[in-house]
Amino acid sequence: MPLTEHSDKERTYCDNFVQSSETNMTYRGSVRPFVNFDAVHDADILHRAMKGLGTDEDVILMLLAARSNNQRQQIKAAYKTAYGKDLVSALKSELGGLFESLIVALMTLPVVYDATLLHKAIKGVGTDDDVLIEILASRSGPRLRDIVKVYKEEFGSNLEKDICGDTSGYYQRLLVILLQASREEGVDEANIAKDAKDLYAAGKGKFGTDEEKFINILGNRSAEHLRKVFDAYKKLCGSDIEDSVEGETTGNLENLLLAVVKCSRSVPSFFAESLYRSMRRAGTDDDTLMRVLVSRSEEDMLDIAACFKDKYGASLYSTIQEDTTGAYRKCLLYLCRSRD
Repeated sequence: MPLTEHSDKERTYCDNFVQSSETNMTYRGSVRPFVNFDAVHDADILHRAMKGLGTDEDVILMLLAARSNNQRQQIKAAYKTAYGKDLVSALKSELGGLFESLIVALMTLPVVYDATLLHKAIKGVGTDDDVLIEILASRSGPRLRDIVKVYKEEFGSNLEKDICGDTSGYYQRLLVILLQASREEGVDEANIAKDAKDLYAAGKGKFGTDEEKFINILGNRSAEHLRKVFDAYKKLCGSDIEDSVEGETTGNLENLLLAVVKCSRSVPSFFAESLYRSMRRAGTDDDTLMRVLVSRSEEDMLDIAACFKDKYGASLYSTIQEDTTGAYRKCLLYLCRSRD
């Protein structure tokens, strides 16, 4: 979807990332701000890479993949000042295919990128529920609030209204809950056991399923609180909450609930699984591959790569290398960074 301008063992290791990240502010992105950055100099390099016959794609990808998004925005402004034209338009005129889509995505502000992905997911042919689920389940509260605002500014429409127009039932209701970005903070020790019992009673402990209880607890409690609830749930009934979700729900609701559970446990582990599925099925899901590499490159890509290695016994870098080609592959590998 190209953008326009505009097993307990597996889980234990990856769970440590999200828990430690809440107390450790160590930078875990694969792309860092470039030292001795000079926007004017970079704009000139890009201009020369696109000038004359042929385009030096290696120069473009090596430069842009080694700059933070904020630095790319400064390069974009410097380019317009120096050459009187938009850098993204110039890049699109010189590039093509998946590589073009990847470079344009890198040049897009992260919150605008998310808003654009959601708009395309809703307004395109059919609904891309995978994108809706991924973004609403994985983004922080402040980020979701920014997305709602930017969506309105960019597309002149209300995101919640658009989502409601394309979805229904308990799936729609959970999406709307998540979009409110109003999860409770911290851990409510007094309600851990109660929430675990309520989840059991809503699913395995009764005939039929109380979907409303599932969406209320999973949609509103903090990630820290939910992890303790999941532990209590397993002690209570001897199985993971994921087993209950899979046994009691179906379709998009099941997929969204599972995504919320997985992101509560570990966001890097969730994205490692997404990347694995994007490359280990028949054909490569380039939309997902590109979306995750771009959106997580300045967030937690190093942790995602470590989770990927731990869960699947393979290097994310090598897997991307095997599944892609050309300048597109080179750029993805620059974004991945970690070879092991």
